[in-house]
Amino acid sequence: MSLLDVSEAANRRRAQPLAARMRPVSLEEFVGQQHFLGEGKLLRRLIAADRLGSVIFYGPPGTGKTALANLLASATRSTFRQLNAVTSGVKDLRDVLDEARDRLSTSGNKTLLFIDEIHRFNKTQQDALLPDVEEGIATLVGATTQNPFFAINSALISRSRVFQFEPLSNDDLKTLLLRALADKDRGLGHYDVRMHDDALDYLTKVSDGDARRALGAMEVGVISSCEASRSRGPGSIGRDRASETDSPTCPPVEFTRALAEESVQRKQVDYDATGDTHYDAASALIKSIRGSDPDAAIYWLARMLEGGEDVRFLARRIVIAASEDIGNADPQALPIAVAAMQACEFVGLPECQLTLAQAVTYLACAPKSNAATVAIGEARHDVREGRILPVPVHLQDKHYAGAKRLGHGEGYQYSHDAPEGVAAQDYLGIEREYYRPVPRGFEIELAERLQAIRKRLHER
Repeated sequence: MSLLDVSEAANRRRAQPLAARMRPVSLEEFVGQQHFLGEGKLLRRLIAADRLGSVIFYGPPGTGKTALANLLASATRSTFRQLNAVTSGVKDLRDVLDEARDRLSTSGNKTLLFIDEIHRFNKTQQDALLPDVEEGIATLVGATTQNPFFAINSALISRSRVFQFEPLSNDDLKTLLLRALADKDRGLGHYDVRMHDDALDYLTKVSDGDARRALGAMEVGVISSCEASRSRGPGSIGRDRASETDSPTCPPVEFTRALAEESVQRKQVDYDATGDTHYDAASALIKSIRGSDPDAAIYWLARMLEGGEDVRFLARRIVIAASEDIGNADPQALPIAVAAMQACEFVGLPECQLTLAQAVTYLACAPKSNAATVAIGEARHDVREGRILPVPVHLQDKHYAGAKRLGHGEGYQYSHDAPEGVAAQDYLGIEREYYRPVPRGFEIELAERLQAIRKRLHER
């Protein structure tokens, strides 16, 4: 490599953000995901045995999917090729696969094809991968933030191993941040940064397991402080940033909690209103209401609202929860939920978030009963299983032509004429109890009332 090439490579590296410069150069330097990459774990064993095969990396941004794909190419002595499913089409895919086939046949060298955001490929594009994946022409590493079992063809999933990436722990993030501060070649080691403990804690906490976000915030804080110091000093006009990086002249940077807060940008909510985050968040909202935790329920409501969730979908789920999980333990829950749904239609966002919050917290704090839910489930099961009961004669309609001559309605007792409004007669034809009130909320009173009613009905 010529001196010019070396200089160009150095300039390109300098232009990269800190997170890109600090990507690990070996598996030993990789931080996190030890549940599948640690010693003796599956992915580590596959690498050691040179039996990697095609894999899907699934997890949130900034957890190391791209970095690990690069390391896998080195570990398996493969040529690394990368495509982004957002910008690449079938032709791009065919070109890379043809190149991989030629490389394998002429030199025996393998190709690792990394496809970022593979869930963005449509069915045709995903199907185009299958023949070459099956033949081993290229080792596929697909990365996705969406549940691959929703977003990727089952044929491709069945030919790949799925590894789920977890958000990095606070300790993992601290390791990466301190490593970047100490690294004089790739990181910020040529600056004199005095990182305060509370600032480090804040950066790791607010980054939500995203290394890219943590490193980016720290770089912004250091560079901006250095620039501000230089602008106040003599000879600050006309400096070239590349030369600044080579020979920094700024005074020590006090990286305080305040500087950390200024440097962190508002994180974009990772929420796909049609994908697995939509279903997972909705599930978390309903389960928090069912579990009587208003704080958790409010958080999941906020998460869905910030992610752009359809307000009608939220209102429908709240109405369903009012009947499914609260029922007659608090008969006010359903009217409140329905009123919230109507109010959302009337006022819209942003004001209807207040109505949704009111309904969600009320439902979360209400006593819970699924007795009505269980009752209709059991009754419908009996019907589906073939227990089709005839309507008892005395309950049949006697008002249409010829009904009286057939005896319809004969023997029916009008409930309002009976003591306590309960007529001792058979309404089903068999002995069966579907509705069993729980000992919570208003259903305590209903249970006592129902016990007296059933006793009266059995007097027939």
